[in-house]
Amino acid sequence: MTPQPEILHYAVSVVGKDRTGIVSGIAEALFRLGCNLADSSCTMLAGEFAVILIVSHVRPFSKGRLYDELKPVCDGLGMSLAVRTLQADEIARLEPPGEICLISVYGADQPGIVYRVTQELAERGVNITDLNTKLIGTHAEPVYVMMLEAALPEGQTPEELEALLGDLKKELNVEIGVRVVTPVAF
Repeated sequence: MTPQPEILHYAVSVVGKDRTGIVSGIAEALFRLGCNLADSSCTMLAGEFAVILIVSHVRPFSKGRLYDELKPVCDGLGMSLAVRTLQADEIARLEPPGEICLISVYGADQPGIVYRVTQELAERGVNITDLNTKLIGTHAEPVYVMMLEAALPEGQTPEELEALLGDLKKELNVEIGVRVVTPVAF
């Protein structure tokens, strides 16, 4: 029989119309349950607010209890809720090998920018670890901004990658920059 871990982990996602108090309401419910926030990301996309959490709790505990306690809080905030139990191989944070870079893309808004850039990166073995997009500029002249954090494949330099993206840059009529991100140790 496989020994069961003493600490249980869950992925919690909450999405809904942005309003004041979403993070504090969810954090309060988790605190009252005795949960620990191991990892989190929260962001506003247009008028929607999205929360993704990795939550841990000492055994005995259950996904059902976590869901049942969070659901009324989320309903009160007008948010949807999903909870998933994580397996042992899903909780270890694996830092991607290779140099970590920030890739920026700016240009006139048009369909396909995310697809074409991420497709090109995938074909070159670049592992995207974070991606944010935003529409800035004016209503008459919208500018699409995409920021990606990515791990380069072994032996690839940021300068080489930026040069390899040159044809795509011309085709999409966007600016693409690649620079090294200095890792921070805690």
